[in-house]
Amino acid sequence: MGRSAKGPLYLELAERLRAGIRQGLYGPALPPERGLAEAFGVSRDSVRRALALLEEEGLIRKRRGSGTYVARRATFRARLLGFSEEMRALGLEPATRPLKAQLLPASPEEALALGLSPGEGVWRLERLRLADGEPMALERAVLPSWALEAPPEASLYQALEARGLRPVRALQRLRAVAAREEARVLGVEPGAPLLYLERVSYLADGRPVEFVRSLYRADRYELLLELA
Repeated sequence: MGRSAKGPLYLELAERLRAGIRQGLYGPALPPERGLAEAFGVSRDSVRRALALLEEEGLIRKRRGSGTYVARRATFRARLLGFSEEMRALGLEPATRPLKAQLLPASPEEALALGLSPGEGVWRLERLRLADGEPMALERAVLPSWALEAPPEASLYQALEARGLRPVRALQRLRAVAAREEARVLGVEPGAPLLYLERVSYLADGRPVEFVRSLYRADRYELLLELA
């Protein structure tokens, strides 16, 4: 691949690798740097710079001592699934790292969202959600005290289903925000783009059972809507 009018070689190489990744030509692992340099007829320095650019874009992940891998993106779909169910449907292994679990009086905002009396008890759960061992989302869920006997160790929706309290519908808002104090726990730089999700989930009898506010890594998620 010789120098062209497109600009520096590493940018041209990055574009060709980017196209190949989107077409499914690579994965799960990319060839080693030497193999890419030989295949495209460029220096290893150009390969390193191209890979650094793609990593910055969230298209690839480098694992120390293992290699370079195509980053798998999770997809929000217009359906009501718990995090663990969604990740397994995508072929990813979910995990949960509990950060906080408190039984406290509801704040005015929480009481309004969950249809509770002011000061009524709620569970506040803060959890880091992971897929294949990588941080995906920081989830802050609030539930009425009657919904749970104790904080679940893994899937919240499985715990609710076991009590006959599976949500059947939800109202959800989604917007873009910049990472702040949560950047460290999510493994991103301060100011990196995140998706802020706010959802109220309801039981079949109309009672709200979950008020959740989550921050998702924008480099690991995309939104898919089917319009009829």
